[in-house]
Formats: sequence, C-alpha cells, structure tokens
Amino acid sequence: MKAEKNLARLGIELPEPPQPAGAYLPCRKTGNLIYISGQGCRINGKLKYQGKVGKDLSIEEAYDAARICCINALSILKGELGDLDNINKIVNVHGFVNSASGFTAQPQVVNGASEMLIEVFGDKGKHSRCALASCELPNNIPVELEMIVEVVDNND
Repeated sequence: MKAEKNLARLGIELPEPPQPAGAYLPCRKTGNLIYISGQGCRINGKLKYQGKVGKDLSIEEAYDAARICCINALSILKGELGDLDNINKIVNVHGFVNSASGFTAQPQVVNGASEMLIEVFGDKGKHSRCALASCELPNNIPVELEMIVEVVDNND
C-alpha cells in the first residue's frame, strides 16, 4: 500500500468515488487499461471552484482544482481496484481548463494533477499529457481531468 501511504503523507484522504453526472461509466477497463471519465473539482458532491481561469480564478486556485480532480480520479481507481498499488503506471492525462480569453497557462494548471501523481506513484506516475484550453466546461467548472491507467492484473 505504498501509494496510499504516500497519499496519507500528503494529507490526502480519498473520498467515496464520485457518481457520474450523466449516462456514462466512471471508468471502463479493457485489457490492462482503465479509462477514467472526466472528473471535476467536487468535494463531497459540492464544487469547490467555478469559473474561468485567468478571469474568475487564479492559476493557484486552478492548480488546486486540478489536484481535486486527480483525487476524485484516484478514488474511482481505488473503488475499481481495491488497492492503488495494483496500478502499473499512469499512461496519460488529459486536462481541460475553462480558460478566459487570452489565458495560455494551461500546462501550469494541469501540473496540479501531474505533480500529485508523481508524488503518489513516483516514476510510475510519470505520464504523457495534454493540457487544453476550453471555452466552457460543464457546470462552469474550471478544470476537468481524464486519465488512462495501466494495471498490473490483466484479468477482467
């Protein structure tokens, strides 16, 4: 349970996995890959942040929002796998940033998730990534995060 010890060291307790906001699964396993649906910055079902980054929110607030998105994705993985140490590696992260006109620091925002994944999983947390601007996101959330994760066990 090294990953969960690292989370505890960081002062992070995983919440119950968030429920989907629509007609989709929170994650889908195929072979040894798990695709995590887009996660927002909800804590116990309530949005912590709303608005456009660079207008309503600072980079620091949006960085924190990306960390919360990542925590929610990890809670889904924990629910699916039972133990985060069943993760072989984080393969890919897509971060969508609700950006004000002219805001171009999306990579710094999505670093909130990327840096946390490296803190939790070490080299297994290093991943490929997109940090994309979006003109709008559902419920005016500032950040949405998707992940692809490779798991150790190949049994369905």
